[in-house]
Amino acid sequence: MKRILLLPALGLALAANAQQLDSAITLSAYAEAYYSFDISQPDDHLRPGFFYSFNRHNEVNLNMGMMKLAYTKNNVRGNLALMAGTYPQYNLAAEPELLRSVFEANAGVKLSSKKNLWLDAGIMPSHIGFESAIGKDCWNLTRSILADNTPYYEAGARVSYTSDNGKWYASGLLLNGWQRIARVDGNNTPAFGTQLTYKPNGNTTLNWSTFVGNDKPDTLSQVRIFNNLYAQLQLTERFGVIVGCDIGMEQAASGDSTRAWITPILIPRTKLGEKSYLAARVEYYRDEQGVIIATGSPNGCQTLGYSLNFDHWVSPTVLWRIEARSLSSEDKIFVDADGEPTTNNTFFTASIAFALP
Repeated sequence: MKRILLLPALGLALAANAQQLDSAITLSAYAEAYYSFDISQPDDHLRPGFFYSFNRHNEVNLNMGMMKLAYTKNNVRGNLALMAGTYPQYNLAAEPELLRSVFEANAGVKLSSKKNLWLDAGIMPSHIGFESAIGKDCWNLTRSILADNTPYYEAGARVSYTSDNGKWYASGLLLNGWQRIARVDGNNTPAFGTQLTYKPNGNTTLNWSTFVGNDKPDTLSQVRIFNNLYAQLQLTERFGVIVGCDIGMEQAASGDSTRAWITPILIPRTKLGEKSYLAARVEYYRDEQGVIIATGSPNGCQTLGYSLNFDHWVSPTVLWRIEARSLSSEDKIFVDADGEPTTNNTFFTASIAFALP
């Protein structure tokens, strides 16, 4: 009899506890399906090797489906998000199999009772760039060459500070490497990152992010120094622009010289109506010595790209997009429909994304 009476009492206690936790817990979901057609029609259905998202040709596929649980209350916070799709398949291919489905897994504690100063540790979204794996948050349908070849995620510890007026954000990071959850074998040296963001008003974002570290075994010690700079400006109610540039350098294997790469980008976007947008992109990726993109060609990766995309919000939770994109390279680093080397690559992509909430 006592056990029977305890059951409803336990149920009431759990219900009360759930109500208390309800405001602290947020559950969200995101899924983006896509179809991409590459004019070169690769037999293996895989687009050029420096694309890691939306990279399957002539098949309907899932770029990423994700569910996230977030907890924030008083001086603690945490996030856990799991995912599936071609994005994790190719971006996390080098990670242990058990971790390839983890989009985010971190915990944080507030270090000050008066200031917005936090310490977070675990697997986190990257502090580099204005693009992310969440397509709806990006102005273009597909990711830029710049974004696909810099970290989307990172693992380590971060100390961050946001000013009282919300205009300044600064962070310092201790990382496992350049987009690494598991360290490279033979690497025991720390990598570091910083981020400084200034938002003087709701229409302007200025950002500077850095990375310094060796992403190879300690015996090679090829230190990489990287800077990511961008400005996101909403110039009028309907027209905005993003301008950015990545500049990086890495010690050569011989240790007596450095190899550099640079990637400027420009993205203008205009609002066509209450639910529709039109965005373009001009990008250039110059990596002559193959630090990031190894082509094996005389001039490395020197690629100019253009794209145009149309977005329409079908409902507050559903986004439909279509994009045309073309790349032109100094060397013949692509392959045409006949299997012959060529300097050009053109493809078309459509996607539909669902976000909750």
